Amino acid sequence: MLQEFKKFAMRGNVVDMAVGIIIGGAFGTIVKSLVADVLMPPIGLLLGGVDFTDLFIILKAGETAGPYTTLAAAQEAGAVVISYGVFINAVISFLIVAFAVFLLIRGINRLQEEKEAPPEEPTTRECPYCASTISIKATRCPNCTSELAAA
Repeated sequence: MLQEFKKFAMRGNVVDMAVGIIIGGAFGTIVKSLVADVLMPPIGLLLGGVDFTDLFIILKAGETAGPYTTLAAAQEAGAVVISYGVFINAVISFLIVAFAVFLLIRGINRLQEEKEAPPEEPTTRECPYCASTISIKATRCPNCTSELAAA
């Protein structure tokens, strides 16, 4: 059974998939940082200094009564909250990842289209009388001198 697992784990597709998952996780971390540390601060500044991670709705106050200035303070006090600002960050992260995957797929599709270029027009044909190869524009076979119909 161990040998079968080893054989399965070392197949090319499984190893490729594992590498893809690891790179995908690292890419997700980079995108999360991009959203939280680069994109959201200027957007929050444009919207009047709003920090999206601190946007929340209190459903039930915690042990110490509010108001809570940050999500972390509300959670520390034990308040039950809906963290819609964190959700907004997650949606923006998803859109960036989806756009990056779209660009990747688009690039791969273009490469495949280049590989599948249409075949070139033929420049030669076969003489129907002597079966030799002649120019497609020939009106007479140079080998058997038969008159040929126009191509």
